[in-house]
Amino acid sequence: MSKVFEIIEKEQKRQNETIELIASENFVSENVLKAVGSCLTNKYAEGYPEIERHSGNQGRYYGGCVYIDELEEYCCDQWRKVFHTDYHVNVQPHSGSQANFAAYMAVLRPGDTIVSMDLNNGGHLTHGSSVNFSGKLYNMVFYNTDENGFIDYEDIYEKVRQHKPALVLAGASAYPREIDFSKISDNIDKAVRDSNACDGTDYKRPFFMVDMAHIAGLVAAGEHTSPFGIADIITTTTHKTLRGTRGGLIFCKPELAKKVDSAVFPGSQGGGLQHIVAGKAVTAEEACTDAYKQYIQQVVRNSKAMAKRFKELGYDLVTGGTDNHLLLIDFSKTHPQLTGKDVQDELDKHGITLNKNCVPREKRSPKQASGVRIGTAAMTTRGYKEEDFIKVADRINEILQNM
Repeated sequence: MSKVFEIIEKEQKRQNETIELIASENFVSENVLKAVGSCLTNKYAEGYPEIERHSGNQGRYYGGCVYIDELEEYCCDQWRKVFHTDYHVNVQPHSGSQANFAAYMAVLRPGDTIVSMDLNNGGHLTHGSSVNFSGKLYNMVFYNTDENGFIDYEDIYEKVRQHKPALVLAGASAYPREIDFSKISDNIDKAVRDSNACDGTDYKRPFFMVDMAHIAGLVAAGEHTSPFGIADIITTTTHKTLRGTRGGLIFCKPELAKKVDSAVFPGSQGGGLQHIVAGKAVTAEEACTDAYKQYIQQVVRNSKAMAKRFKELGYDLVTGGTDNHLLLIDFSKTHPQLTGKDVQDELDKHGITLNKNCVPREKRSPKQASGVRIGTAAMTTRGYKEEDFIKVADRINEILQNM
């Protein structure tokens, strides 16, 4: 056996024997694995299917793409079915970060202002972190959460009115509550009206973008309000709660299709990874089933049961609970001697995997952090129910008491 497959075998063993609680991970189906490991990895296909010329592209740059075109067109159609939308969709982004990069590039210029949620409050690295391209290329203004960790919707209004951004971004990688996209959109409209009335300016409405990477599966199953019909641009990954191959998607209103497609190719990527597009298509097929909707419903029930148990055990949860697939434990008040890294490293020794995470008003660096993020999507795929997650919470508590 080659060294590579020895390592893969060891990783498979680790996955089989570990309780996986990282909120951005999941276990894909055999069909997704087959698609991603197929002969499609041999084909290079710069550009877009011929049928997509309505969006302004010029088709493929290489020959031999007849079946690649058929696959990508089918993939796009399936994702529109998943989210019951007529939005344009680009299925080529290599990752969620690439999707966000292309989305910004489609409608912004370097130096433009973006209003978003920062990393400490639950935002993602690509939502404006100073060490990321988003924070380096754009002028970032962050809206806050309240003292309990809930999004401060009025602060979004104030930041838009004061800073007049070109884009407002909603979405998070560590926010345990439902996001009210309609309220954000209404607050944007109100801020624009009030700004123009008070300042005598002609400030045009900023683009409204949603990064739904973490909650996309919940949106698909009707367990979270949908941003479709509200946001101008929507990005997501296809793993996490969608339980598919790693990759990204961009949805947009039809009038932005040409800009978005051009920002992906040739703006920020070369040829699409067609074996990954195949995996995304299988993922979309699976997300359209009743079995998938039942799975997501169980994910949410499991998350709420686990959050309830941690509260009973005396832990401080950001926002006091959860509406979705994840919860955040803040150790800064109840266990001030512990860092998120301490807990992550100790649980690793006991076969429980999660990640350290910053909490609102974080005083430690992201490398240490004062909390941990726990997700229920992966182990729900493995068949865990509420009582199983309660037992895991008890086991984590037992380990922490001995630290």
